[in-house]
Amino acid sequence: MGHILAIDEGTTSTRAAVLDEGGRTVASAAREFDQSFPRPGWVEHDALEIWRVTREMIGQVLGTTQLTASDIDCIGITDQRETTVVWDPATGRPLAPAIVWQDTRGEELVARLADRAEDRITEITGLPPATYFSAVKLLWLLESDEEIRRAADEGRLLFGTIDSWLIWNLTGGVDGGLHVTDVTNASRTMLMDLATLDWSQEMLDLTGVPRDLLPEIRPSIGDFGTVASRHLLGGVPITGVLGDQQSAAFGQCAFTPGATKNTYGTGCFLLTNTGTTIERASGGLISTVAFQQEGFPAQYALEGSIAVAGSLVQWLRDNLGIIRDSAEVEALADSVEDSGDVYFVPAFSGLYAPRWRSDARGTIVGLTRYSTKAHISRAALESTVFQTSEVIETLRRDSGFAIDEIRADGGMAVNGALLQFQADISACTVVRGGIESTAIGAAFAAGIGRGIYSGTEDVESLWEETGRWTPSMPEPDRTHRRGRWEAAVERSLGWV
Repeated sequence: MGHILAIDEGTTSTRAAVLDEGGRTVASAAREFDQSFPRPGWVEHDALEIWRVTREMIGQVLGTTQLTASDIDCIGITDQRETTVVWDPATGRPLAPAIVWQDTRGEELVARLADRAEDRITEITGLPPATYFSAVKLLWLLESDEEIRRAADEGRLLFGTIDSWLIWNLTGGVDGGLHVTDVTNASRTMLMDLATLDWSQEMLDLTGVPRDLLPEIRPSIGDFGTVASRHLLGGVPITGVLGDQQSAAFGQCAFTPGATKNTYGTGCFLLTNTGTTIERASGGLISTVAFQQEGFPAQYALEGSIAVAGSLVQWLRDNLGIIRDSAEVEALADSVEDSGDVYFVPAFSGLYAPRWRSDARGTIVGLTRYSTKAHISRAALESTVFQTSEVIETLRRDSGFAIDEIRADGGMAVNGALLQFQADISACTVVRGGIESTAIGAAFAAGIGRGIYSGTEDVESLWEETGRWTPSMPEPDRTHRRGRWEAAVERSLGWV
């Protein structure tokens, strides 16, 4: 039996996993990397550290399984989307810290673009002008750093999201590394035309981004080169690349129109497959590419993006110190019957879907002398549910799909109480598949690209349900709780 290696490069950690042909995880290794917050609203990573940790996790998982490159049939890569890296192809050195998708710098650039062509930008790319997307981050770098602008003008600069950075290094780096990306990551840059699946010249003209900085766009399932011989996986082909949320949807086998998944990770991302049709949403959702197999039309999706979910637990641990480790928050939340009428709006980077309010900031309301860290912990977990519920309601209204069932994955999905609350507040069934669906999706995509699986029907038979929660909350209680959340959100708006 062959093996597939998946590289899951997330927002806070990197995971390498080896899966067998049956879709079962043989072994995995993961490690957190540093998060840098140099100014309010700024979030940065060290791209060289990410590359180093990726190599270390590959080595660790191969060591655990006692496998070598000859035992690995192919590699799948999934990555945090929108995060922006610029580097010198002659030296392989980044010219600035990687600007993370959560970063909110560049508001003045967003305003400028919106004033000039807001509706046209959304029509071409499926995205609203926002600091979330890579084009704004890249434009900020080009306009604020003379060295980067000079390198761009002289043809000494490459841009990519994290998938491009990893592929370039894996396939040779300064010695002929491939500068490529896939359609799902490209669709999050605010530079790709959703219909043509190529860089939009109109968007390049509007932003002033030089085309020769950009990677070649390829289908998600297909050829992304071969690992260079000097690496542990030398000679192994890379045959699947997906942005993390599209990869989670692929791992949850959301292959038919209306199929919906929600990933409870660093952020929270709900994605509904719309087939080969680009659905244009009007309620703050994003039109995006779900995946494309080489030789086939692209599959599209509607997505609701929530900036802060699991990272709020890390904030309670690292910034407030009210818990020692992330697992503590569940026990604290379970120690009280409810949140004590405390509501936590985690708008650390503004609010994303469906509101898109960059002027919002984090707010805790309803505190009394009765409130404890247990109530705050419960309110923190519940905030993810309320935000997700808003996206589900918007999807129901805008897409025409009933959304009466969602498939759940991600680190927070281990919490059954949270998934029951999600079912209650959203009035839909929540089905849990594999927690690590992101890595599984990358492996499935790579397996199809390599010919291990014949297509999506093949991998759909490998999906397994691990839990199911149905709504049980009375409608008056649901309405009351949603109303209190709305009131809390209103108090978070207009802060900046």
